[in-house]
Amino acid sequence: MRHDASGRDAPISIIGAGIAGLWQALLFARAGHAVTLYERDDAAMSHATSHWAGGMLAPWCEREAADDVVARLGIRSLALWRETLPDLAFKGSLVVAHARDRSDFERFARMTEGHVRLDAAAIAGLEPALEGRFREALHFPGEGHVEPRAVMPALRRLIAEAGGRILFGAARDPDDLAGLVIDCRGLAGRDRAPALRGVKGETVLVETSEIAFTQPIRLLHPRWPLYVVPRSGNRFLVGATTIESEGEGVSLRSAMELMTAAYALHPAFAEARIVELGSALRPAFPDNHPRIAVAGRLISVNGLYRHGFLIAPALAELTLSHVHQGSQGDLIDTEVMSWS
Repeated sequence: MRHDASGRDAPISIIGAGIAGLWQALLFARAGHAVTLYERDDAAMSHATSHWAGGMLAPWCEREAADDVVARLGIRSLALWRETLPDLAFKGSLVVAHARDRSDFERFARMTEGHVRLDAAAIAGLEPALEGRFREALHFPGEGHVEPRAVMPALRRLIAEAGGRILFGAARDPDDLAGLVIDCRGLAGRDRAPALRGVKGETVLVETSEIAFTQPIRLLHPRWPLYVVPRSGNRFLVGATTIESEGEGVSLRSAMELMTAAYALHPAFAEARIVELGSALRPAFPDNHPRIAVAGRLISVNGLYRHGFLIAPALAELTLSHVHQGSQGDLIDTEVMSWS
């Protein structure tokens, strides 16, 4: 499939208004295409995986568990986030561990890059709420985070400003639509990509005025690895990384472990008010790599795993480049990337 310059204003239909679909719609609309984005959920998007995401943009931290392709996509995506929403304030991310978990801390340091080591005084200067809590930390100054429930509406506004349309309550199958279709349905796309599996992420949203963080904090723990992401309104999203399950909801055990780990990060979390418990299934392929698959007039963008907000912008850029420049094969190689 090749679209030359004469087809650059060709209409594009995109299915799924999660973070992957939003970035596809934005870049194609800004490139001059007539874009229509179809979403089966309503505008609140409360059933979408993206609604429950942590929104961490941490490509260097992710090297601890992810392949190089995720880091490269994430680094490019950070630049696109900054260009698109310049008012976002990226403060970095911080990794800490208690003294008894020093071996986990050193392992994380060896497997990642882009960090500086902080002593207790430097930790207190960066995050005063953690004063006296940890002797050492890894600071990743180039990283950041976004608040999904704030940036998704912002991206929708930018799509509208670029001339794109978004239709909510509009479930569509790729076969229902004419022309070029980009399928960003996540797990709902398993009808065409049976290798997809759901990986559950569970979160607790809490509120307390006793603590203030400027950046995500990762607490390394052999049993309860945890991240705490600051939200507006004295709120914090407390989450774990991945659970290999397609079960629904948050179990009592998981809720207790999340809150126990939060208390281990800072005792003031014991008095925090629980605002919300939530979970979502992230779509993943067996190797946990994203896929941009091409089949005639259909392009499927899927398998973002737990890296949706981290890599969606760069994946959209690759898709747009493919449509404009063309390439051979049925899979766009997300590992072979070059950007100006």
